[in-house]
Amino acid sequence: MKSAGLQELVRKIFSSEETKSQFVSNPNSIISQFELTETEKKAVFATHARLGLVAGNSMQLSEVVGPLSFWV
Repeated sequence: MKSAGLQELVRKIFSSEETKSQFVSNPNSIISQFELTETEKKAVFATHARLGLVAGNSMQLSEVVGPLSFWV
């Protein structure tokens, strides 16, 4: 992942139970706090829909988002 905003979002979701809970209930409220491109937002939503982002682990996330990083 090349984007600092995307990296910070993922770090915060995995390190904060409050953020994780908020993301599950209202992903847009969390995503809007970070400077993400439309492509990054789509990747986050697609990953969340596919894996359940907050239920996945960092290895799963890296495997899915990693190949998308060339778009970012």
